[in-house]
Amino acid sequence: MRCDGVLGGPFLQFLAARVAGTAANQMLMVAVSWHMYDITASAWDLGLVGLFQFLPALLLTLPAGHLADRLHRGRIFAGCLLGQGLLAGLLVLATEAGAVNRTLVFAVAVLLGVARAFQMPAQQALTPLLVPAGILPRAIALSSGGMQAAIIAGPALGGLLYAFGPAVVYVCCAGLLGLGGLLTLGVRYRHHPVTSAATWGSMLAGVAYVWRQKVLLGAISLDLFAVLLGGATALLPIYARDILHAGPVALGLLRAAPAAGGLAMSLWLARWPLQRQVGRTLLLSVGLFGLATLLFGVSQSLLFSLLALAVTGAADNVSVVIRLTLVQMETPDAMRGRVAAVNGIFIGASNQLGEFESGATAALFGPVGSVLLGGIGTVLVAAAAVVVFPALARRDRLVATPEET
Repeated sequence: MRCDGVLGGPFLQFLAARVAGTAANQMLMVAVSWHMYDITASAWDLGLVGLFQFLPALLLTLPAGHLADRLHRGRIFAGCLLGQGLLAGLLVLATEAGAVNRTLVFAVAVLLGVARAFQMPAQQALTPLLVPAGILPRAIALSSGGMQAAIIAGPALGGLLYAFGPAVVYVCCAGLLGLGGLLTLGVRYRHHPVTSAATWGSMLAGVAYVWRQKVLLGAISLDLFAVLLGGATALLPIYARDILHAGPVALGLLRAAPAAGGLAMSLWLARWPLQRQVGRTLLLSVGLFGLATLLFGVSQSLLFSLLALAVTGAADNVSVVIRLTLVQMETPDAMRGRVAAVNGIFIGASNQLGEFESGATAALFGPVGSVLLGGIGTVLVAAAAVVVFPALARRDRLVATPEET
């Protein structure tokens, strides 16, 4: 169902579901990471939590994208949220029984990775069906703003509630995930499933399409390497406790700071969408992300650390809006699930595998050394992209002109 020129009820209902689910997920990760660090005090184990979330995504996201093009995308998304709600409920029971250990946390991380493998393609492929194509960039910017607001509120609330015990956080997560699932089940849209036979070729069609579209390949690859190298999320418990000498409330604020910057930028982009020189803007935003990461790495002040992380969030939001708009506007609807799956693999690699990379390098060089190496690597990747992906660097508008196609 669409509304000409305006963002209608189905889109707003789906956005509310995504906000609830994202806030719950952020709360869950704050509680799980602090819980794990309480149990093991190990940077390596914090990194492994990210790795165990990434591996299922690596194996399952392409089949999940194929299903998103064949089955009802809203029901897939709802099922993923409800499944994660059940995992939060399991953590409530285990916490009350005193049975939470590193093995259980790793098992939950794997199952969360399975759920997100199916969630990502479905949610990305569903949004263009709920709004007119002409206002899709604004819808994506508004969606990004909603996600950033959830990423602000989720960690901050999770850190505050953790003071009353991890079980309190897990109960709230279960409730929000259940709410998000129910809201999504009420979203109505016109479903056009792919009817061709399922083959290995059709499942891999999204990979082939992205490979041929060098602008998409460049935008997705740039995001992968930037967050893979520059993300310091997995190390925030160490920074909060051992470098900034703070507690779980500070951890919640640190996790929320990038989203605060991202929210401010998404509101700006929703009001004043990008019009020209989007390729150069994308490269500059990734370079700024790396520089801000370097500043965070050397900071020993909570306030300065929050400001540096807010800049990383603002820069990353520019990259996200450009990348998602390019993916949605240059992909036929019949392939959006499979192309979104490829994008999801890159996002999963950058986030979850990036957490493992941060934990592993922190175990070798310390947390500060790990963050500094990542920031330098991100700046170098942005510079190299000018040469490796010249079509992306030259891209002027989000909708390609005949000269750019």
